[in-house]
Amino acid sequence: MTNEPTRRHLPAASRKTALRTGLTRDAVVAAACALVVVLMIGASYAAVPFYNWFCRATGFNGTTQVASSAPSAAPLARKIAVRFDSNVAGGLPWKFAPEQTEIEVKIGEVVTGQAAYNVAPLTVGAYFSKINCFCFTEQTMAPGEKREMPVVFYVDPSIVNDSENDGLNSITLSYTFYPVRDPAAKPLAAGELDKPKGNL
Repeated sequence: MTNEPTRRHLPAASRKTALRTGLTRDAVVAAACALVVVLMIGASYAAVPFYNWFCRATGFNGTTQVASSAPSAAPLARKIAVRFDSNVAGGLPWKFAPEQTEIEVKIGEVVTGQAAYNVAPLTVGAYFSKINCFCFTEQTMAPGEKREMPVVFYVDPSIVNDSENDGLNSITLSYTFYPVRDPAAKPLAAGELDKPKGNL
């Protein structure tokens, strides 16, 4: 008598089924791994546009809203102070300052003033709507050129329904100019080179 383990021989059909099952399992694992990689790459490309959309939709991080028109209802009696802050990043030899450092407006009243991009406190971004702003387009300045750059905005009346902003009595707008590395080429209309260059 020998102590060798008993060997079981599977029929050929069973061996093929076991091999096929192993290959199928490997294929499922490989497909799952490939799907995870594709989703991760897609998420990395979608992260920035999704974050920008999220900030615009919710006002997160002081991102102001863009309105197509003024509010239809009359402004509220409650007033709020809007302060203006202006900055120029390094590498851009510009001077940028608001004409007024602060104005007091009625909530819901459409106002034209010196612009900003973000607002503080950060909780009011969802209620601060810009109808028009020079910050929507690139600005190109000639040496020594001076330019008035207005912004048209209003504070959405629905802010009074947000208990988080009950004690709010001022909003600060802050805008920083940054140099554009590769400015978009703008086509010149016929005869535009002959026009006098003056301040706007």
